[in-house]
Amino acid sequence: MPATPPRIIPPFAGLDEAESAPPAPDRGVAWATAVGALPGVSAGLADRAYAFGLRTVGELLEHIPARYEHYGAAQTIAEAVTGQEATIRVTLQRIRVVPTRRRGLVIVRASVSDATGRLEAVWFNQRHLARMLHPGDTLMLRGTVEAGAPRQIKVKAHESLGRGMSAGLHTQGLVPVYPASEALPTARIRELVDAARPWARWAADVLPAAVRAREGLMSAPDALIAVHFPRTTGEADAGRRRLVTEEFVVLLTGLALIRRAERHRRAATPLEPTHALSEPVRGGLPFRLTAEQEAALGEIAADLREPTPMRRLIQGEVGSGKTMVAIMAICQAVEAGAQAAVLVPTETLAEQHLRTLDRVLAPVGIAPVLLTGKVPAAERERRLMALRTGTESVAVGTQALLSEGVDFHNLGLVVVDEQHRFGVEQRHALSERAKGATGTAAHILYMTATPIPRTLALTAFGDLTVSTIRTGPVGRAQTVTRWVRDEERDDAYAEIRAQVRDGRQAYVICPLVSEGESESRAATAEYDRLRDGEFRELRVGLVHGAMKADAKRAAMDAFAGGETDVLVATTVVEVGIDVPNATVMLIEGAERFGLAQLHQLRGRVGRGAHPGLCLVVADEVTDEGQRRLEAFTQTNDGFRLAELDLRLRGEGAVLGLRQSGMTDLRYASLARDGDRLERALGVVRDVLGADPGLADPRNGPLRAAVRRRFADIPRLLDA
Repeated sequence: MPATPPRIIPPFAGLDEAESAPPAPDRGVAWATAVGALPGVSAGLADRAYAFGLRTVGELLEHIPARYEHYGAAQTIAEAVTGQEATIRVTLQRIRVVPTRRRGLVIVRASVSDATGRLEAVWFNQRHLARMLHPGDTLMLRGTVEAGAPRQIKVKAHESLGRGMSAGLHTQGLVPVYPASEALPTARIRELVDAARPWARWAADVLPAAVRAREGLMSAPDALIAVHFPRTTGEADAGRRRLVTEEFVVLLTGLALIRRAERHRRAATPLEPTHALSEPVRGGLPFRLTAEQEAALGEIAADLREPTPMRRLIQGEVGSGKTMVAIMAICQAVEAGAQAAVLVPTETLAEQHLRTLDRVLAPVGIAPVLLTGKVPAAERERRLMALRTGTESVAVGTQALLSEGVDFHNLGLVVVDEQHRFGVEQRHALSERAKGATGTAAHILYMTATPIPRTLALTAFGDLTVSTIRTGPVGRAQTVTRWVRDEERDDAYAEIRAQVRDGRQAYVICPLVSEGESESRAATAEYDRLRDGEFRELRVGLVHGAMKADAKRAAMDAFAGGETDVLVATTVVEVGIDVPNATVMLIEGAERFGLAQLHQLRGRVGRGAHPGLCLVVADEVTDEGQRRLEAFTQTNDGFRLAELDLRLRGEGAVLGLRQSGMTDLRYASLARDGDRLERALGVVRDVLGADPGLADPRNGPLRAAVRRRFADIPRLLDA
């Protein structure tokens, strides 16, 4: 058990109540106090804070520093060492603006002194100080002391004491640096937080006292004081640790309650397997399922037999066979007399899934129907009628499959592909729409081809049970990856031509659709250049997201059918594309892609009997970009790459876009706080194990915090 850190005595503890305490003893009222109502805050400063998103005392105090400047204690003028930075408390004697010949340069000089000597203070381009500062003012100055007669101090930061601010707020000790803007710089945020310091006593202690004691955590008011006004780095770290733990506990508790509510609020129809479809489908495959595929399929099959709705995410390596596992689950649903729907984010991906399902399910007489915006009205109505009456058992389409006017006779299973970017709220909304016969809940299987680090899985997908497939099909050769410099480009083109001569096909991936967006190569221009240049003897195709659906489909069909040797493309081919004869890929502007996306693109080659080759072209890269590309060339392990991507770029970038709403983290970093996450997970298990509904009054603050965090999901605590 970790040692309990010493309690931090908040600096407001000894202040006179009448002068320092918030006006109301109710935490909600105090926390909702407008920033403009704080003492000493001008209307203009309040307006800038509102525009920045800091409207209330609560929002202000919960806006914690990103880092700290380490300044020393105040010194006398005599103690300040020439050539070093120092913080000095002085009295202003005289101040003036000194004109210069240099346009745009204004120098302000002031004569300052203390009992040990005098200095000349120098500011650049701060003419307003001559109006704001007056002889007799007491100042704290931070800057570098330089030789001279008298010596000078080039002022880096200053503050005028006697304005109600805490002495040394900007110039002494550990000085917080906040996320800020040009209109609301970090110094102004410091002053606002200092004005709100007495309100910190009203911070709610969400964590039960027993949890705080066990985990060695300070109280919520002390934690806020510790992060905003630390006396040591240890205090700052202890305060942040408390805030991070609370954030994780609230999030994980809500996700656990969502998972429980999904299973118990509405029953699902058990889908008992008969193997009438799954065994013939399995027998018709030209390969055997891997052990990990079989394990995932066993987990899914067991879920489908339950009278509570499955909410499972299957994640796996590129090419590991997640789709085949999903197809076997579809077979189980149809065997049991239910229907299945496959939801994908784009019409192009829907068409690709339709082709795969058609090929695999044709031997057992299942012909999936496609529902997209491209289906003619009369044919669409015929297909809708078939789903309503149950004469068709499997449908493929975008999320419109679960919209108004699309009714299923008995929807038992929904497979959602590549929707891992959805947040918890969107998944909950999908669950509400996915209904089977008589209003029962449909089972839902989510799939993602982006390997997810454990910390990200726990926080962004904690409402789901996760199955993982790490290994690819037996006998599949590894893809070799090389970093190609610009001067080696001709050699790369020669390798592509050689592979095509051997009967293989190739991709050329560009980060942009058209020129003019940046200096990176664009697909349309590169298509024209390669078709008339290096690949003039080859059949070159083009596909990108801005093309009309028919044109994209034709380009992909031509490549899949072997009518095109080289396909110039954007990331539209990132997922769902399976052309076993494609063995080589050249990725232009590789520094513009994250590791997860590069790994997905690389997964489009080497999917057949021949090994793959991935060539990445990048020249002007940052240090971080170089680390990413070096890691990419050294391993094909998508899970290792995902962990590295998380450390380098953060959870939002790994997901592709920031998950909306409740899964955003204010204090925690998944790459840095994995140990805190594990501890919080243990706390949640213990709390919910002893009090599943958070009905114990001691868990009341936690219950209220979960309700606030998950306000978009009603009746969360009613299950």
